[in-house]
Amino acid sequence: MVWQGNYAQFFIGGEWVRPKSAETIEVINPFTGKPIANVPAGSAEDMDRAVAAARQAFDQGEWPRATLQERMRVLRRLSELLGERTEDFASIVTDEMGCPITLSRSMQAASPKVLLDSFLELAQRYPFTDVRQSATGRALVLREPVGVVAAVVPWNAPLLITMLKLAPALLSGCTMVLKPAPDTPLDAYLLGELLVEAGLPAGVVNIVPADREASEHLVTHPGVDKVTFTGSTAAGRRVASLCGNDLKRVTLELGGKSAAVLLDDADLAAAAESLRVGSFRNSGQVCSLKTRIVVPRSREAEFLDVFRSVVSSMPVGDPKDPGTQIGPLVSARQRERVEGYIESGRAQGARVVLGGERPADLAEGFFVEPTVFAGVTPSMTIAQEEIFGPVVSVLTYDDEDQAVAIANDSSYGLNGSVFTADPERGVALARRIRTGTVEVNGSPVGFHAPIGGFKSSGIGREAGLEGFDAYVELKSIGLPQGFDVPA
Repeated sequence: MVWQGNYAQFFIGGEWVRPKSAETIEVINPFTGKPIANVPAGSAEDMDRAVAAARQAFDQGEWPRATLQERMRVLRRLSELLGERTEDFASIVTDEMGCPITLSRSMQAASPKVLLDSFLELAQRYPFTDVRQSATGRALVLREPVGVVAAVVPWNAPLLITMLKLAPALLSGCTMVLKPAPDTPLDAYLLGELLVEAGLPAGVVNIVPADREASEHLVTHPGVDKVTFTGSTAAGRRVASLCGNDLKRVTLELGGKSAAVLLDDADLAAAAESLRVGSFRNSGQVCSLKTRIVVPRSREAEFLDVFRSVVSSMPVGDPKDPGTQIGPLVSARQRERVEGYIESGRAQGARVVLGGERPADLAEGFFVEPTVFAGVTPSMTIAQEEIFGPVVSVLTYDDEDQAVAIANDSSYGLNGSVFTADPERGVALARRIRTGTVEVNGSPVGFHAPIGGFKSSGIGREAGLEGFDAYVELKSIGLPQGFDVPA
């Protein structure tokens, strides 16, 4: 790593403070399988300190009472600092979770700045204040900060997903306790340093890595007004249950089992090239990847030939090598999980047409070959459950209605895509897919559009103007006749 942080402390109340517990979290480099750092494991007492700092900053501090322009000034400076430290963030994330360095530079390090800039632009259009007139009265409608936010982020895109929560929360006037994932806490330490340098007041953001017990203490803490969580659906159900007991506001961005539907007129070579990235990015460790590919039965063999060719061309190896496209999985635990699904696919009758093993020339590290299954039916486990690894299932259909039925035959509803030579036909079919986003011919929705899931893929939306909604409470004030609202 280029940058070395003070990993022995927590960021609480604008300062680096010693933990209350002696327990630590060992951070493993997924390529070598060896430790690269130890960070303190937050305890319930540490979480209490962090929440108290965030609570004081919200109840008594300047941040919620600052103007939007004042808050934007600090976050613009943060954006500048993120741009200056792109290489540091990329190197850290590659070391802590194995993301190939070229992808780390774009997705893990540059994209968070782009996302923050997007929220800075959108904040100027968000209706924090609105006057509504009707025959029955006139009201000042305010969108006020919800309060103290507990942000629980995952390991697969730690800084990007942190920014998806931190930017709208801070622009709305909230304060935050950020809980990084135990596998990837290191980038959050650099973020803490940049927040100080950007001029963020003490206590507005507090950073405490922790395991499950202390994380649940944070989620249930009476000083927390809002929980935002990104992670597995199983963990999301637990978070929702804990929040439900207290009627605590919660946003959940959870798992996916997204389908790519190739219509009979699709350009198979173009679709295969798009899905090479759209199915295997970050070694398959992205919740929105298209891990089910639904193709016309009459074109299955043709597609498999093309897809095998493009996927097998992806270099697997050292994530520090700029040419590597498939790196290791984040942990030995995750590799065992992925290998279990591969064995399940074989046992249930699916055919491995590519991969399915550990790379023979990579004895160290948590690697699994990019794997493509054919002969998959919708009821198979590999077609129903989120694997979170480089494993893709190819299914076949006979008509469009069946293709839509297969795409919708999932407890998830996060993302999807349609490939066709006719964009109008593609958009029409996209309307029938029950997911939060759908890409036509690989076209991304961008950061100005809301993202989130139907069904078990989550509750609420992030990004876009709607991304602010999670961090505000609506208040209506009846205005007396003749009262003019200040501009």
